[in-house]
Amino acid sequence: MKALLGDYPVTRQFKQRSSLEFADVKLPHTAFKRVVRDLEFDVAELALMTFLLAKAHGKPYRLLPAVVTARFQHGFLAYNPERGPLSPGQLTGKRVGMRSYSVTTATWVRGILADDYGVDLSTVHWMTFEDPHVAEFRDPPNATRMPPGADLIAMLLAGELDAAVLGALPEGGPLRPLIPDPVTAAATWKAKHGAIQINHMVTVKSTVSDSQAQEVYAELERSQEAVGRPEMNPFGLEANRQNLEVAIECMCRQGMLPRRFTVEELFR
Repeated sequence: MKALLGDYPVTRQFKQRSSLEFADVKLPHTAFKRVVRDLEFDVAELALMTFLLAKAHGKPYRLLPAVVTARFQHGFLAYNPERGPLSPGQLTGKRVGMRSYSVTTATWVRGILADDYGVDLSTVHWMTFEDPHVAEFRDPPNATRMPPGADLIAMLLAGELDAAVLGALPEGGPLRPLIPDPVTAAATWKAKHGAIQINHMVTVKSTVSDSQAQEVYAELERSQEAVGRPEMNPFGLEANRQNLEVAIECMCRQGMLPRRFTVEELFR
């Protein structure tokens, strides 16, 4: 079986021992279109929001309850303080850049802005630089695609964007997190929701049998146990129930899903 899976502490032992044919891809997110458009992989790491959109549009993948990456996203909404003060509650009418509207980090950030800072997401001008992984998804009317060759960070530094969702803030430059004290903000969010913000989980194609899927999951779980069951890599349906319910709610409140999935149906 062909697989897409990144190199993480919780996957290291699995990849060393597995008989799966792993794609030579250093950054798994660069191959997510190959998962949900080309249906290329039998076992695939996939961003959670991309998976939920794929589920909504009938793509033949189901979850395994294995989180390979998660992080709180509060520190990844950036602005340039050299161009004046700005707070999260002041984004009405502002231009906010992001790689793609439906990527998981951007979706979590919009949820944070709406729920914790009272931002009306329909009043923000979202500037996108790539199309969605799931081809059927349509950005909202207040999202604008930038022309080919446009550079998100350069536009933010030049003041052509007021803020931007970044995968990581560049070191040594003027950019700073727009959400004050993102570590404390993340702890408050975690306490409020009783959840973590999942980035990537493992999925399997519908052509993979239940017994094959169970074998893959069992090997993944042994790999996770080998590094001590990290808090940000929960395994198991019940261990992830609240995490998944919060993610589904986040997308539903943004009008990104046609209906509210149950957690159970994500696994079938």
